[in-house]
Amino acid sequence: MKKEEERRPDPEELLQQIHKEHRGKLTIFLGAAAGVGKTYTMLEAAHDRLAEGVGVAIGWVETHGRAETGKLVTGLPRIAPKILKYRGKNLMEMDIDAILDQKPELVLVDELAHTNVTGSRHVRRFQDVEELLNAGIDVYTTLNIQHIESLNDVVAQITGVIVRETVPDSFVEQADNIQLLDIPPEDLIKRLKDGKVYISGQAQQALKSFFRPGNINALRELALRFTAGRVDQDMAEYMRQHHIDGPWPAAGRVMVCVSASPFSAQLIRAAHRLARGLRADFLAVYIDTPSRSFPMGEKERDRVWRNLRLAEELGGKIVTAVGNDIVEEMITVARNENVTAVVIGKPRHSRWREFWQGSLVNKLIRQSEGINVYVIQSKAEAEAHSAISTARPDVPAIPWLPIAGGLLMAASVTAVGWLGREQLAQVNIALLYLLPVLFSAVRWGRWPSYVTAVASVLTFDFLFVPPLLTFTMTDIRYLWSFIIFLVISFVIGGRTEVLKKEVRLTRQRETSVRTLYDFSRQIAAIIDVTQIARTFVRHTGVAIGRNTVLLLPEAQGSLKVEARYDASAPDGRGDQSELPAAEHAVANWVWANGQVAGRSTETLPGADFLFVPLTVDCRTVGVFGIQLGQQKMTQEERQLIYAWAGLAAIAVERGKLTEAARQAALLKESDRLRTALFNSVSHELRTPLAAISAAVATLLDTGAQYSAEIRRELLETVKDSANRMERVVSNLLDTARLESGMLQLKIDWCDVEDIVGTAIRRMGEATKNHVLRTRLAPELPLLRADCVLLEHVLVNLLDNAIKYSPPGTEITIAAEQNGPEIIVSVKDSGCGVPMQDLSRIFEKFYRTPQQAVQVAGTGLGLSICKSITEAHRGRIWAKNNPGGGASVAFSIPVPDNGSRTVVKEGEWNDGKRPQNFSD
Repeated sequence: MKKEEERRPDPEELLQQIHKEHRGKLTIFLGAAAGVGKTYTMLEAAHDRLAEGVGVAIGWVETHGRAETGKLVTGLPRIAPKILKYRGKNLMEMDIDAILDQKPELVLVDELAHTNVTGSRHVRRFQDVEELLNAGIDVYTTLNIQHIESLNDVVAQITGVIVRETVPDSFVEQADNIQLLDIPPEDLIKRLKDGKVYISGQAQQALKSFFRPGNINALRELALRFTAGRVDQDMAEYMRQHHIDGPWPAAGRVMVCVSASPFSAQLIRAAHRLARGLRADFLAVYIDTPSRSFPMGEKERDRVWRNLRLAEELGGKIVTAVGNDIVEEMITVARNENVTAVVIGKPRHSRWREFWQGSLVNKLIRQSEGINVYVIQSKAEAEAHSAISTARPDVPAIPWLPIAGGLLMAASVTAVGWLGREQLAQVNIALLYLLPVLFSAVRWGRWPSYVTAVASVLTFDFLFVPPLLTFTMTDIRYLWSFIIFLVISFVIGGRTEVLKKEVRLTRQRETSVRTLYDFSRQIAAIIDVTQIARTFVRHTGVAIGRNTVLLLPEAQGSLKVEARYDASAPDGRGDQSELPAAEHAVANWVWANGQVAGRSTETLPGADFLFVPLTVDCRTVGVFGIQLGQQKMTQEERQLIYAWAGLAAIAVERGKLTEAARQAALLKESDRLRTALFNSVSHELRTPLAAISAAVATLLDTGAQYSAEIRRELLETVKDSANRMERVVSNLLDTARLESGMLQLKIDWCDVEDIVGTAIRRMGEATKNHVLRTRLAPELPLLRADCVLLEHVLVNLLDNAIKYSPPGTEITIAAEQNGPEIIVSVKDSGCGVPMQDLSRIFEKFYRTPQQAVQVAGTGLGLSICKSITEAHRGRIWAKNNPGGGASVAFSIPVPDNGSRTVVKEGEWNDGKRPQNFSD
C-alpha cells in the first residue's frame, strides 16, 4: 500500500505536464564554439520537417556569409525581419509579432543568446523564444556552451574572455531536446583557416585568442559534461514518470549568500552548478547587516540587485534577512529552508582583520552542524575582472558640516571648563567632554563623533593637563585615561550608528508591514471591484509617491483603466483617461503573458510604467502599473509592490467571485420564479378557460334546447371566468411594471369611501357567496395617492379573502385614522395563515403548502399589494384573528393638508381653496 502511494502522481507534476503539453517544443542545437555546424544542422533538420508536411518558417537565421549555409536557407519560408532605427542606423531584428500572427508550426531562431536592439519588445532573444513557446509554436535554435549563464565564469577562466551575452540555465533546462554538435579541434581550426567560420582577418585573430586547441578541448569537455548531465536528468525524469524503481537521492537544497561583492556572481553560478549536479533546489539569501562600516551606496545596491536577479534567472529562490551577525542569520535561514549545503567565497581580506574580527568561514563551519560548507576560491575571477577587483565600496563624502558642529560643541564644553576650572575638578571636565561626543553620535553618526572625541582629548591635554598649553604629559596615568576615553567614545559612536541604522530598518519594515496591513484591512470589507481598484491605486500611490494605475478586463476581454492615481493632484484623481497607446500595449502584453514588463525590466524597457500582473492560481485577473520615469526602484519597493499586487489580485478575484455568485443566485431565483410563474399561471388560466370552453360548447350545441335561465347561467360562467382571467393577466402586467420600475404613480386627492365603494363594485358577483360588511370611520381625511392603484390593492385583498374563506362567512372592510396615517384592513373568517408563513406571504409566487393544494392562484396578489403600498411610503402586514381567519391591513400616510374636503371638478390642481365637505 505504501509503495502504491509513493507511485501516485504528484498533483503539481500533473499540472506541469498539462502546461507542457500546451507549450511549444524547444530544440537547442548546442556546440562548443562557433563553426561546429549548429546553424547548418538546424537548417537540414528544418528541411526534413518541411518534407514531412510540417509548417516551417525562418524567424531569424544568420549565415555569416557561408555559402553552404546560404544554400540551405533557400526553399524555406521566411518571415521578414523588423527594421528598427538605432543611433541613426536601420537595424534588423526578428519580427515576433509577425511570427505570432502567422503562427507556423515550427520556427527557426538562430543565435539564442543575442541581445536585441534598443526598442525591441524584449532585451534578449531567448525572451522572444519564450513568448513563441508560450504561444504553442515549436522552436529550433542554436547556442554555444560559453553562453550558458552558470558556465560564464568557467569559460572566462579557460579562455580569458568574459562573455557578456548569456542565457539563464532555467531556460536551457526547459528544452525538450538538446542536440550536441561536436567536431575535433583540428577540423574546427581547418574550417577557420579556410574562411568557413569568419572572414580572413577575424579568423586569424580568433586563432590567436579564443580558438586555441586547449581552449577548444576545454569547451568541448564543458559541452559534453553539460549534455551528459541533461541526459541523466532526462533518464531520471523518464523513470519517475513511468514509475520505474530506482535509487532516488534524497531531495536537498543548496544555499549561497549574496552580497555587493563583484565576486558574488561567481559564487551564484558555482552554487547553481553544485545544485544541478546534486539534483537539489537552489536558494540565494541576502543578509542586510546594520553593523556595516559604511551605508550601502547606489552602486552597491545596484550590484546586490543584479546578483539577486542572476540567482532568480538561474532558477533560485530569493530570501532576504536582516541581522547583525551574518553567520547566525545564515544558519537560521538554512535551518528554516532545510538547506543541505552552503556555498561561500574564500575571504580575501588580510589575516589582521581575521585576527581582530574573526573568520566568517571558520565560524560558519563550526556552527553548521550537519550542513555541508563549500568554500569557493575567487582568484581566477579576480584576474578576469582586474578592473572590478580594485573597486572599493562607495565611501560617503566627508561630512564637514556635522564635524564642524561636533567641534563647536567641544569648543563650548572647553569654554565652560576653562571658565569653571577653579570650581571643577579635572575628572568633571573630562566627563563633560563626553557630552559633545554623545550628541554628535546621536545626531550625525560615528565619524563626526570620532573626530569630536579626538579633538576633545587633544584640547583637554592642551588646556587642562599640566604642563598647560602643551601636549606633553608628565604623568603616564593621563595616557591611560585618554586611551580609555577614546575607546569609550568610539564604542558610543559605533554602537549609536548601528542602533540608528537598526531603528531605520525597523521603521522601514514596520512601514511596509503597516501599509500591507492597512491595505488588507481597507479591502477586507469591500466586494465592489471598482471600489477595490480605487482603494488600491490610492493606497499604493500615496505609499510610494508615484502615479499608479489599475487595468481590469472588460466583458469582451480587452483591458480598460479601472482606476488611476495622480501623485501630483491634490486629491490624487488627476487625469482619469486611458493610458497612451504605447503604455496600453505593454499592459496588454503583461495581461496576455502574465509576466512583469516595462520600465526596469528586460521586456519592453522603454515604457514609462512598470506593469505587474495580478495573478491568482496561475490566472491573471488584472494589471497594475507604476509610473517610474527615470527613477530607480529599490529592491524593498519592488518586493512591497509584488506583495501589494498579490493582495489586490485576491481582492479583485473575491469581488468578481462575489458578483458571479450574486448573478448565479439571481439566475437561480429567476429560474425558480419562472417555474413558479408557469405552474401558477397555467393552472390559474386552465380552469377559467375550461369553464369558458364548456359553456360556449354547450351554447353552440344546436341539438339541445336550453331555457333562458340556463343560458343566463352559462353566460354568467363565461363572464366570471373572463373576469378571473383578466385579474390574472392584470396581476402579471402589474408585476412586470413594478419590477421594471416603469410604473409611475398618478398622485391625486383620494377619498377612502370612494376607493372602497369602487373596489366592491369591481368585485361584482364574486362576493355573492359571502357576507360583505364595511366599517369606515367618519370624517376620514383625503389622501394624496394614486386612486386606481389603491383600488387595485383593495380588490386583490378582497379576492384573496374570498378565496381563502368558506362560502357564507363574513368579510369585513374597515378603515380608520391612526395618527398620521389611515389604516385599511380586510378581515375574513377562513382558516388563517400558519405563524411561520406570516412574514412570507407577501413574497412573489409564495403560497402556503396547504393553500397551494386547496385553492388556485398565482401568488402575485399580495406581492403587488406590498409593492404599491411601499410606493406610497406606506406599509402592509398580516395577522391571524383571535376568533379565526386572517386580517390583511395596509397604511397610507395622511398629508398635512388632508382635512375632509370636497373639490369641484376641474379644480384639483388649479390652486383654488377647496370647499368644506358636509354629509
